[in-house]
Formats: sequence, C-alpha cells, structure tokens
Amino acid sequence: MHDIKSIRENPAAFDAGLARRGLEPQSAAILALDSARRAVATRMQEAQSRRNDASKAIGAAMGRGDKDEAERLKAEVAALKDTLPALEAEDRDLLARLTDTLARIPNLPAADAPDGQDEGDNIEISRWGTPRSFAFTPREHADIGPALGLDFETAAAMSGARFTFLRGAMARLHRALGQFMLDMQTTQAGYTECNPPVMVRDEAMYGTDKLPKFADDLFRTTDDRWLIPTAEVSLTSSVMGQLLDEAALPIRMTALTLCFRSEAGAAGKDTRGFIRQHQFEKCELVSVVRPEDSAAEHERMTQSAEAVLQALKLPYRKVLLCTGDMGFGARKTYDLEVWLPGQNAYREISSCSNCGDFQARRMNARYRPEGQKGTEFVHTLNGSGLAVGRTLVAVLENYQQEDGSVTVPDALRPYMGGIDTLVPA
Repeated sequence: MHDIKSIRENPAAFDAGLARRGLEPQSAAILALDSARRAVATRMQEAQSRRNDASKAIGAAMGRGDKDEAERLKAEVAALKDTLPALEAEDRDLLARLTDTLARIPNLPAADAPDGQDEGDNIEISRWGTPRSFAFTPREHADIGPALGLDFETAAAMSGARFTFLRGAMARLHRALGQFMLDMQTTQAGYTECNPPVMVRDEAMYGTDKLPKFADDLFRTTDDRWLIPTAEVSLTSSVMGQLLDEAALPIRMTALTLCFRSEAGAAGKDTRGFIRQHQFEKCELVSVVRPEDSAAEHERMTQSAEAVLQALKLPYRKVLLCTGDMGFGARKTYDLEVWLPGQNAYREISSCSNCGDFQARRMNARYRPEGQKGTEFVHTLNGSGLAVGRTLVAVLENYQQEDGSVTVPDALRPYMGGIDTLVPA
C-alpha cells in the first residue's frame, strides 16, 4: 500500500516511479479522491461541532425563557442529525474508493532496480557452476521422468491438467529435496522453522498484496478462505496488526508447504511436464526487518537460496529483474535461474524480493525504535529457498544418464535410505 501523505507531498516522484514500471501517471486521480474525502471529513467535523454547540445553546435559551430560540436550535440539531449519516456514508464510500485505487497500484521500484520493459531487459549478475558436458543428447524431464515414477497420466485422469502423481523413489527424491532445503535454511541460514496454515482469510491475502489484483490466480474454498499460492502469505501475515519491539528484529521464518495456483495468467505456458503445476511444494523464506536493514537482508536471503543450488551442484545464474518484470509488491528482485540441459536454457527456480514497507502498510505491521515514542512500519522480504518441484526437474535433467537412470546428488543421499540411483521401471 502506498502512503497517501507521501503522494500529497511529492506527486511527481510517485508518477515517476510508476513510469519506471511502464504505467501512466495516477497521482492526479488519487489526489482528487483524497481531496474530496478530506472536504467531506471537514464538513462532518463542522456539522458535529455545530450540533454540539447548538445542543448546548438549547439549554441556555430555555434557561433565559427564549422558547423561540430554543425551538429554532432544536430544529437545527435535528437537521444536522439527518445530515451527518449522509456525510458519513459519503466519507466511507470515498475512503473505500481511495483504498481500492491504492491497493491496485504496484510498489514503486528501488533506485537501484534497472529500468526495462520485460525479461529481455533483466541484468545477469553472476553465474555459478559449469553446465555438464554430456556424451549423449540430454532429454527433458518430461521424457525421462515417466519411467522413473513421474506419472502425468494418472494425475490427469483424477485431477486434470497441471497435476502429477509421483511414485516410489521419485516421490522419495521429491520429499528428500524438501527436507534437505528446510534443514539447510534452519541449521545454516538461521531461519526459524514454521508450519503455518495453507488456508487463510481475505485479510492475509490482502496484506501480502495478493488481493484484490490477483484473485483470478488463486483458489478459494466454499467457506470463503483462500488456498495459499506460497507460504509467504502465511508467514508474513504472522506479524499482521502487531507492534513489534525493535529487539525482536530481524524475524526470519521458513516453511515447507503445499502451494496452490490457478495459473490463470499462464495459459499455454509449460503445459508439458512438472514446471508449472496447480499444486506444488516450496520451501519459503520470509524476513521482517528494520527499514535500514532490508537491503542487506535481501542479499543475505538470496545467498541462502543460492546455497541450496550450490550444495546440489546445480549450475545457475543470478539475475536482477528490471522494473517491467518485477512482481507487484516488490521494490527489487533477484531471480535465480537453474540450468536445464534438456531445454538448453536457464529457468527460474527462486525469486527473492524486497518489498520495503509496501506489505507492512497493508497489514499494519509496525515496530517501535528503541528510545523513540513513535512507531515505524517494518520492511518485509520473501524468497524461495527453493521451489521443490522445479529443483526435482533440475536434478533429473542434470544428473541423467544415457540409460535413462538418474544419479542421486551426494547431498541428498542421507535422505534417500540407501537409494543412490533412480532406475527406469
């Protein structure tokens, strides 16, 4: 959510930030709504003040025997009582319209986020690892996976497209990846393990900027709860409405959860294979920090995600997203893209974003700096450490053998109960 006071004070800077995202100026329309609401608020205050004064004056008029004046004042008070409900309704309507307008506007990019229109303008920061040289033509995971327990047909029969049924060693490898990620993030990166709900109310989705704009990308239950698209929603919402002590910061949380996305905006994309699913698991990272610490925390979080790829010896590249490719709530975002030899391409496996105070304002999450009377909004950050399904894809493609088998990475073998190779059935 944007600070209306900041827009009032510097509308040109607000519009300039939107322009960097490729959006038209919006400060004039926002300030017109704001001005109308403030005018109504002023009229309400004046009416309430006049009603109070007139009510007091009635007693004075009656005391001095001026019945005509008392009756006139009573009529005025009655008229004001009729006027106030209409003004209050108009105030509520204008506030709702202003709030809804602000809620649909993305976060302004950080000064060091590169300008650009789409993914073609993203900036590669670094690469890690050397893609393996194969003595044969590497295949995509969708081609080698079915013989190893990646069952697309059974899932499609019971659930439709974008679901997968995992069997045997494939299911165990998927579980091993999730547990390995969670163990790394808790024991090495210092995140606190959490097990949050995967169904939340409107307030949690709104506070983490998923509503109202992305309702079509979400699944809703029959009792009006939402299935989380990522544990970012549950973890970040754990500080919703709270006033935190500065000593409690930073708060670092991680969770391995099921996630659900309708993929309404991804029609036709990655329909083959295990890349883009309606149901998937992800090891999520969330940090809640002081404003002055969020830039350093962003780098730390991204390194925590990179460490998983390095431990699995999966080549990847780190990309700084341009303003036209960043997510709605982000000020600055790094994507990690893992090398998939079957596709001969790097594909996103983690996205780590600094949201500044954008989400904190929506959910009213504050802290009190030590020695100060006032409060400030915290900064929130989120990232994948990592997406389990996409990591499984990367392992299958990078560790595949010519006979169709897949070698289990060394780091995962303690989790595999003695299985070191996935062998075709």
